[in-house]
Amino acid sequence: MTSPAPLSAANTAPDPTAWSARLWGMLITLCIVLFLDGLDVSMIGVALPSIGSELDLSTSTLQWLVSGYILGYGGLLLLGGRTADLLGRRKVFLIALAVFAVASLLGGLVSSGPLLILTRFIKGLAAAFTAPTGLSIITTNFAEGPARNKALSIYTVFGAGGYSMGLLFGGLMTGVGWRWTFLLPVPIAVAALVAAYFLVPKDEAVEEGGHDILGALLSTSAMLLLVYTVVTAPEVGWASVRTIGSFVVAAALFAAFVGVEKRVRYPLVRLGILRKPTLVRASLAIIAVAGSYFSWQFIVTLYMQESLGWSPLKLAMALLPVGLLVVASAFVSDKLVDRFGTGPIIAVTLVVMAIGYLLFLRMNTDPSYLTVFLPAVLLIGIGWVGFPAINIQATNGIDDEEQGLAAGVLQTSMQVGAAVVLAVTTAIVTSGAHADTSPEGMLDLYRPGLAFAGGVAILGALVALLAFAPTFKRQGAGIPEPELEPVG
Repeated sequence: MTSPAPLSAANTAPDPTAWSARLWGMLITLCIVLFLDGLDVSMIGVALPSIGSELDLSTSTLQWLVSGYILGYGGLLLLGGRTADLLGRRKVFLIALAVFAVASLLGGLVSSGPLLILTRFIKGLAAAFTAPTGLSIITTNFAEGPARNKALSIYTVFGAGGYSMGLLFGGLMTGVGWRWTFLLPVPIAVAALVAAYFLVPKDEAVEEGGHDILGALLSTSAMLLLVYTVVTAPEVGWASVRTIGSFVVAAALFAAFVGVEKRVRYPLVRLGILRKPTLVRASLAIIAVAGSYFSWQFIVTLYMQESLGWSPLKLAMALLPVGLLVVASAFVSDKLVDRFGTGPIIAVTLVVMAIGYLLFLRMNTDPSYLTVFLPAVLLIGIGWVGFPAINIQATNGIDDEEQGLAAGVLQTSMQVGAAVVLAVTTAIVTSGAHADTSPEGMLDLYRPGLAFAGGVAILGALVALLAFAPTFKRQGAGIPEPELEPVG
């Protein structure tokens, strides 16, 4: 008999992705909370007509059920990420999740438009703390490399799934009653709160540090004003004194914020983090993905329901392949990143997504689902495969104590950037308003918006490709890659 060959070091080394049951439980809990955040953004859109009819709300009032959430979410994300770093991630996450559950419950019980908008704003505030905190909990509990890539791929797939599946859940819940779109998250959030209490490990608050109150006020005010301005600009006019004045004041607040951050001892945002090329590229990419997708979803929802008479549930089922592809990507995203790096994945998926948007330009008043609708939806769904790669790229090379800040910067870019892109899309569509409200006339009205959504995705792909181009040049010249960006 021959003796067996000795095991190599590679075979005896522990698998970094072989996690304990507790670690899996923590990850799934955080994923569920992020899914709720994404779900809440898109699910409400389907219920708006029913809410307006029952509570006798005007169209301009209804928009604030969406905008109120964005204002709270986008305005406080930076503060949310930094607070988690300073006070302790577990503590901040639990408090914010409890607030989210209570606000959801109140939203399903009130019968006043202003109170309903207020609950949406509060939910946005809570999400502004749970989203970056959850991401920083993951990045500080999973080592950078294959383990973190796998965890982030699963985590961000749940977030993208929340956005993409929102229409489906919204259609189902609205069929029962619009209040269920508010009540559905309550038991899920409570269950996640209990699980997080036991599964998220305790962490110490930063011993040396302080709260940059002035910086927080300036950044939050600037962010809120910017989002408010881009949301209301299509209604009051982009060239109006109010819009221009708001932009000037927002710019002044941002300038004051930068000045404070340069001088304060414990800044809310260490400005040097914005010199991280991976974080900047990831932020631009996430704006392209979210902004183009929300704009496309907005146009398709309006046209299919208002012009073609599709029911919310029919539209939700038609868009279901997007959600299914997002879920399926959880099994391949981390492997693709490990093999090809984040840059190529982001660029290719954004190009595929852009092609999907542009295919919708073939839409007619009696579209064939199999030959017109489905191919475009499938390509857009494939585009979301790059979403986990964006999060991996953003947090790569960031110190543990600034993971919450990096997550806040990325999520802020997503929310505020998406709001800006959607506002511009709305302005493009409304600027071409005319008397012809037939399906043919409305389709002509919406086509420029579809083209704009495709253009935004293409610009995002170009940013990723341009940043990746030097890699090819270095490899061709035999120059080694920089250590900081092995996956960028």
